[in-house]
Amino acid sequence: MVESVVLYEKKENVALLTFNRPGALNALNTEVNLKLIELLLQADNDAEIKVVVLTGAGSKSFVAGADIKEMLEMNALQAREHGLRAKRVTDTLWNLGKPVIAAINGFCMGGGLEYAMACDLRTAAETAKFGLPEINLGIMPGSAGTQRLPRLIGMTKAKEYCFTGGTFDAKQALEFGLINYVYPAEALLAETLALAGKIATKSASSLKLIKAAMNRGTETDMETAALFEIDCFGLCFSTKEQKEGMKKFVEKSK
Repeated sequence: MVESVVLYEKKENVALLTFNRPGALNALNTEVNLKLIELLLQADNDAEIKVVVLTGAGSKSFVAGADIKEMLEMNALQAREHGLRAKRVTDTLWNLGKPVIAAINGFCMGGGLEYAMACDLRTAAETAKFGLPEINLGIMPGSAGTQRLPRLIGMTKAKEYCFTGGTFDAKQALEFGLINYVYPAEALLAETLALAGKIATKSASSLKLIKAAMNRGTETDMETAALFEIDCFGLCFSTKEQKEGMKKFVEKSK
């Protein structure tokens, strides 16, 4: 039986999705993209799942980038269609109604970094390497890399790495604010699942609304974003979690 190119494992209230092409350093292709979207939506539709963790099979790579063999003979129109398919993945990650954590266990290059940046939180092994090296192939990032990287690490450093195709390590990624935590490689997944488990104890509806409000804020002006936050805040008061949470707080205060 041939294993899926993306694996799905349910760990209590956490869905663990694993890129599973270790022989190709988990490079992205059409099959991977379609399967990833399918499994992300499966997790989103499972009421028991509250957090998603995304990682790579093997010890070398989260995702080393796109599968160049698949792209080699593309013309301009085909390349644009390829970019639109990848955008479906980043849009799904960004808009998923649950927090997504990328556990970056090695190479995180090109499309791999673009997918990781569309996640909500990022952890990394000490051995992880990051970059958008597309310019070295005579192309450029095509899955919002030129848009998300400057928002996360600042325009000046983002342009440097996009212009040079250079790489940076996990320590630098932490200093840039690109990732939340760095762990020894052997501890990465356990620590990331522990973080996911902590988040999973919180209100599912609040997590969804907080994510929506914060993401909207990066895409609009302060006034519009603040009003959207107020709408989300109001919606919290229609949930069972709000009724129970506030009741418990008041009772403890007596």
